Amino acid sequence: MPILNRLLQDLPRNARDRLLGECEPVSLAFGAVLCERDRPYRHVYFPLGGFLSLVARVSGHPPLEIALIGSEGMLGATLVLEIKTARLQGIVQGAGTAWRIPASRFRLALRESPALRDVTRRYLYVVLMQLSQSTACTRFHEAEARLARWLLMTHDRAHSDRFQLTHQYLGDMLGVRRSAVTIAAGALQRRNLISYVRGRIVVVDRKGLEAASCECYRTAIGDYERMFD
Repeated sequence: MPILNRLLQDLPRNARDRLLGECEPVSLAFGAVLCERDRPYRHVYFPLGGFLSLVARVSGHPPLEIALIGSEGMLGATLVLEIKTARLQGIVQGAGTAWRIPASRFRLALRESPALRDVTRRYLYVVLMQLSQSTACTRFHEAEARLARWLLMTHDRAHSDRFQLTHQYLGDMLGVRRSAVTIAAGALQRRNLISYVRGRIVVVDRKGLEAASCECYRTAIGDYERMFD
């Protein structure tokens, strides 16, 4: 399996080879739950294709997506802080492949490799910034701009112009009613930025979608590039 995860690529070759020697390639099936809130991590994942959602759940309400993880990141970065339990649920939202390592082996690798600790800490900072920006975005920005942002983030991680997303799913992820997603998606489609038919979204005009997005997308990209340029 090729190394297509940016965090792994950022490691010195010796450190990367040692870590990959402990990893196994796995398939990520849509809808699979990779970690549960308040339960110990069993594995750490470095996505290659597919992508994951970090989801918050509150009793009596639909799930709310907090962050996305694709080939730019990893699931389980808080282990670098010796925090062994997950605070958010991790769900596969785009099928693909990943490198997987048992959490216990990853903790050992962190102790043995300063380079791995450095990369993981920098990525954890990016995740914290993404979480805080997502909170502000949910509070202050309109559904259309937030939808454009979320589609751009998905586009970056799906490595394809086409992906399956229903209005109900998007509403749950954005924390809005399904009708709000229908209106927002219709507005983006009328501007020929996307095409949407029966749950299939096609990104038609990437630049136009970036212009329609709120500033939070560019902020997130900037945070990552500063840490991993």
